[in-house]
Amino acid sequence: MKRIFLTVSLLYCLTQLSAQTTYSNAIQAQIKQVENNLAGRIIIDGKPYNLQDRMKHYNIKGVSIAVVQNYTLLWAKGYGWADEKEKRPVTNATLFKPGSISKSLNAAGVLRLVQDNKLDLSKDINEYLQSWQFPYDSLSQGKKITIANLLSHTAGLSVYGGFPGYDTKNKIPTIPQILDGEAPANTPPVRSLFEPGVAFQYSGGGTIISQLIITDITHQPYEKYMYDSVLKPLGMLNSFYSTAPPTKEQLKKIAVGYTKEGEKVAATFRVYPEQAPLGLWTTPTELSNYLIETQLAYQGKSSKVLNKEMASLQLTPYIDNSATMGAFIGERNGEKYFFHDAGNEGYRGLYYGSVEGGNGVVIFVNSDDGNIILELLNSVAAVYNWKGFDKIKNINTMQVPETISQNYPGIYLYDGKLAEITKDKDGLLYWADNQNCRMYFTSNKDFINMEFASEKSFIADSAGNITGYSIKVNGTEYPAATKVVKIDTLKANEGELNAFGWHLLATKRYDTAILFLNRAKTIEPNDNSVIKHLAHCHLFKNEYDKAILLYNEFIATGLNNQSAEKESIKEDFNYLEKSGFDTFLIAKASAALKL
Repeated sequence: MKRIFLTVSLLYCLTQLSAQTTYSNAIQAQIKQVENNLAGRIIIDGKPYNLQDRMKHYNIKGVSIAVVQNYTLLWAKGYGWADEKEKRPVTNATLFKPGSISKSLNAAGVLRLVQDNKLDLSKDINEYLQSWQFPYDSLSQGKKITIANLLSHTAGLSVYGGFPGYDTKNKIPTIPQILDGEAPANTPPVRSLFEPGVAFQYSGGGTIISQLIITDITHQPYEKYMYDSVLKPLGMLNSFYSTAPPTKEQLKKIAVGYTKEGEKVAATFRVYPEQAPLGLWTTPTELSNYLIETQLAYQGKSSKVLNKEMASLQLTPYIDNSATMGAFIGERNGEKYFFHDAGNEGYRGLYYGSVEGGNGVVIFVNSDDGNIILELLNSVAAVYNWKGFDKIKNINTMQVPETISQNYPGIYLYDGKLAEITKDKDGLLYWADNQNCRMYFTSNKDFINMEFASEKSFIADSAGNITGYSIKVNGTEYPAATKVVKIDTLKANEGELNAFGWHLLATKRYDTAILFLNRAKTIEPNDNSVIKHLAHCHLFKNEYDKAILLYNEFIATGLNNQSAEKESIKEDFNYLEKSGFDTFLIAKASAALKL
């Protein structure tokens, strides 16, 4: 029996290893260069990063990358674990779920129907919708939404994204129910925010409408149409769109998603009816086929899916300066690149290709932290001398005396957002936009972070007390940050106080979290999640009765659909339990609330 097990294990390992290609000595040397030349927008003290070190730094389990040169896949490689517990490695064949990159191929699917004269880009979407109609109101100013608007995010529609998915045990909504925000849908209705055709407004909700148009026009399941008409012609034979979570057989081929803390996410195993905005499973190797085909079709040199006219729409801004029909265009010193990034829970991704010249890269990680992706992009661009990319600037740093640096920790308000400076054994950390970043000092008061483009400098009053810091980006001064002194009069952007309260809760600073959350409750009384977060704080402060009262207050806000509020508390408890919070208190509260 042991011999059979060893044989099966050996065959499995050989199968996985065979998915990693062997390259010439010259290409292997280039791969080594990419692996050892990671950098953000700057290099600290002349030392670029090593890929393995950065994976450890960001707590990333797995990375997969494919590099394109001269319209050809040059090399691809996987690193780390697709599933750490199973010790299953990432290979070139490992499937990731790269979220919003799904929208690019969805747009190709829609444009193919335009190419086949089954759709018109300039007509009212309601002319094609059969199972549902978009409910125009006064906000659309009498203008009609077109398919071109949907694909370029210029329809003026709501529902940015953030689709949480559905438990397999629960009832799954139809697409019309999702678009109307009707139970059992767990997202708001897709409606007009302003008139179409005037401005960019990213909308995953609009992409769902395009999904419905495909199924209404073709009378095929969305995943079948997309495979037959887009993925298969591109040679993306192992890629697929899916509503359902991976099957038992598929689980052997996918990268499991992880949180920033390194815990497996439930999202990998949830149901997502919203296939067009986030339902694609693919590999960097196969997605590079799409990137290359788009480059070639744009020049009229290929037409596996789209002809030159249609492919040009994916590489030409429409109404907005950067949004195209399915992607985004950016310029680097006169050189144009097209791209789309992605962020599903537990996954991050990016494809980035030159409009001319046939260069590109596709990078996926199975983590909620995607910072390493831009560092890899910079490394690839430097190794292969991509046009338009600036040489990474080197910054020399210094140690600030403790007598000076001890004055810097605190909470700061900038541009309506909250930031925090704290200290650990290695120095000072700057927290903002849910990122905790090392502070590198170039003088006793001037500092930078790898993760942010700004240069900052502390400001002191005449008595030497720190009152804030100045902010400069590419030579342009922005309004300075001010140090927060009083919370009871603090005003910030909508949702900011609640988000900062959650940050304080997650770092187990309950008393301070309660102060910020109470302020949030005062100035944003309609944000019911504040009540839930306050309940968490009191629970873990061992103020059990007060916590239960607040949980019940939060549940009562659900009116007719209180199951959604209970599910929200359950999801928080799952996260908090995995993050090392008191499991006894979580179990006790769960029982009392009948979760």
